[in-house]
Amino acid sequence: MIDFSYEEALHREGFAIVCGVDEAGRGPLAGPVFAGACILPKGFYLEGLNDSKKLSEKKREQLFASLVQSEAVWAIGTASVEEIDSLNILNATFLAMRRAVEGLSVKPDCLLVDGNRAPHTDLAEERTLVKGDSLSYSIAAASILAKVSRDRYMQELDEQYPQYEFARHKGYGTRLHYEKLKQYGISPVHRRSFLKNLSEK
Repeated sequence: MIDFSYEEALHREGFAIVCGVDEAGRGPLAGPVFAGACILPKGFYLEGLNDSKKLSEKKREQLFASLVQSEAVWAIGTASVEEIDSLNILNATFLAMRRAVEGLSVKPDCLLVDGNRAPHTDLAEERTLVKGDSLSYSIAAASILAKVSRDRYMQELDEQYPQYEFARHKGYGTRLHYEKLKQYGISPVHRRSFLKNLSEK
């Protein structure tokens, strides 16, 4: 069940400002990785708030709009395709998370990070939570902010590179995407480290 119980436990430990952190776009073959950081006010409730992967695109957009208009404090961080290829996807994801947290207008004293690996920043205490985007309101909010922001960016890339149909697959390794790669080759927005077999041909 998704709720504030993990945030409340951290408050009882003495942390006043808890920030949920999650990423979007670790797996795709193209485009940056995005991270969201979100601090929700105590008592915050938004009907339908959940792991972004469990929601339709329409519902994610609705929740994104509600979060942006609420009293939540949030920020988005990204790491580029070049950074992914040079650092590897895990370290690039941590970089995006750090940038998201640094972009907040309020400094948190504890980060609640989705997954089992923390970005190891010096910005705040860090705690991890496996499947946190379906357990913690703050992480779920961060996941929606990151996912919608990345999907919108991939739609912009679709306008620049219409032959790859990024708006349809968002850069993920679908059959359609691989067909387009075979037809048109690797673009400047593809992750070459993810496509070594194709780039060597």
